[in-house]
Amino acid sequence: MDMSGARDDRAARGAPAARERLVVIGGDAAGMSAASQARRLRGPGELEIVAFERGHFSSFSACGIPYWVGGDVDERDRLIARTPEEHRARDIDLRMRTEVTEIDVAAGRVRARQVDSGAEYWTSYDKLVIATGARPIRPAMPGADAPGVHGVQTLDDGEALLDTLARARGRRAVVVGAGYIGVEMAEALINRGYEVTVVNRGTEPMSTLDPDMGRLVHEAMAGLGITMVGEAEVTKVLTGADGRVRAVATQDAEYPADVVVLGIGVRPETGPARAAGLPLGPHGGLLTDLAMRVRGHENIWAGGDCVEVLDLVLGQERYVPLGTHANKHGQVIGTNVGGGYATFPGVVGTAVSKVCDLEIARTGLREKDARRVGLQFETVTIESTSRAGYYPGASPMTVKMLAERRTGRLLGVQIVGREGAAKRVDIAAVALTAGMTAEQMTALDLGYAPPFSPVWDPVLVAARKAAAKVRDGAR
Repeated sequence: MDMSGARDDRAARGAPAARERLVVIGGDAAGMSAASQARRLRGPGELEIVAFERGHFSSFSACGIPYWVGGDVDERDRLIARTPEEHRARDIDLRMRTEVTEIDVAAGRVRARQVDSGAEYWTSYDKLVIATGARPIRPAMPGADAPGVHGVQTLDDGEALLDTLARARGRRAVVVGAGYIGVEMAEALINRGYEVTVVNRGTEPMSTLDPDMGRLVHEAMAGLGITMVGEAEVTKVLTGADGRVRAVATQDAEYPADVVVLGIGVRPETGPARAAGLPLGPHGGLLTDLAMRVRGHENIWAGGDCVEVLDLVLGQERYVPLGTHANKHGQVIGTNVGGGYATFPGVVGTAVSKVCDLEIARTGLREKDARRVGLQFETVTIESTSRAGYYPGASPMTVKMLAERRTGRLLGVQIVGREGAAKRVDIAAVALTAGMTAEQMTALDLGYAPPFSPVWDPVLVAARKAAAKVRDGAR
């Protein structure tokens, strides 16, 4: 439909021309954080805010979907931080089930399409925020779109999966991929009483860890009854006479399935931005400056899973789609749109997850990351406990640390253990952000009492060993 001569909806609605308009594309973490923060700083009389969301829900926790599917969270609405009605009550014109299909940078307008009716119209903007998120990777293979095959990115996706689980004739599930979503969904399906097989391209699950640490996750998954198939790639989804999924096939085998969950990651959703000629990085995400302003565009910002961010350890752009970053991006954008000043300097790649009671954490670089950029490094792996060894409930913990060979600069930490293990990675995340060495870390004044830690916290034990190894290598 050619709408080049269509009247802008600001004129159609009779909005005051003197009032500045902010348009937000995307109604989840980054987009609505930006809209809400801008509204706090500038009232409706100064700034009109129009936001578009193509789904049925706003401001929800995508990270919580596996726990909702698995039954740990008892109802969908607990994952919703703020409803469309709540946003509208704050003078944010949030238009649900409406997607933006085109960005006209030269004219300062976007083309919106109502998903259910197909009706289209242009909306002009003075300032634009792009927070279009990411989309699950669907392999280009036969049967990938068959009924019973699910990506898990939105609450709509979660509802569709739960509907399939309720109606499935059998209790066999295959999860494709063993990253964070794949591992979490495998546990969720076990909790639902399914027989679960995970097919993974890598040797071990959790490719964000080094293989020796991923092996610990593999053992925990096996303990839950999850079958891990490593070094295998799904080549097709096989369907039955009814067109629904019945199995997945690799080059060497077939695995029966009544439901398939794709857990092989996401890609930035940047179609309209790409078509508009906005700058994209090597991973396909939008490139921004420290203020989250799209590079080369004074009145366009971007945040959330559609952008690339600076890795403070590598000094390069990376694609790290996490809700923590998205909310921070939104706050920074909203502050800047609202007339203040804020920056997002970058990330160190911190993430945590779990398999049953096994906690998994990482920050900074893996060995292969360091090798790829030519860094010389030392590694140490230590075994410790979450509490003083004599205190009831002390559980084992494995900590791996990478430090630069010549300088001793901390490069990365991975932790796998039981209760109290995962959040210890935050110590390393702060040290990485501050550019500390392993030697400097050993002097950190961390809290101690037998119920919480050994006298030497496991992270500090690893730092001591890493510092010693660096010193020995320098002799």
